Amino acid sequence: MKGGSGPKQARQAAILEIIRRHRVGSQEVMREFLLQRDIDVTQATLSRDIRELRLVKIPGADGQPYYTLPDEWENTPPLETLLPTLFLSCEGVGHFLVVRTMTGGAQAVALGIDWEGWPEVLGTLAGHDTILLILRDQAQLPRVQARIESIARWEGQRGT
Repeated sequence: MKGGSGPKQARQAAILEIIRRHRVGSQEVMREFLLQRDIDVTQATLSRDIRELRLVKIPGADGQPYYTLPDEWENTPPLETLLPTLFLSCEGVGHFLVVRTMTGGAQAVALGIDWEGWPEVLGTLAGHDTILLILRDQAQLPRVQARIESIARWEGQRGT
């Protein structure tokens, strides 16, 4: 597969298999493992795959970092799946946006929001059915609220 073309799902499955079998400490090493499987990807494609797969780098016992998929994230669906089923409402004031979810849904939704890495969001605090988003700038509140409400309406609209 040249230049990242070919089935994305197969490429990402190969990445997951590689990190489960090997300690991969850099994207360059990951690209070498993929090349051994005749999968040639660009750095940009590999970066996007790493983000979409929710891989993180953690330090090994020897102090050398490597990619892994934390158990808590491996079983957490993407925000586009969570919000349409768990979202109830959101409203905010100043630097704060309160998101209400179905009972028991706040932790998973907050984890999904944290994973997205939205630059406007400084952090989240989640209870049982309520999430507090702390925004970097209060002027961003309408944009973040609209984004959450839009994702919550995505059910059945995703073509990917």
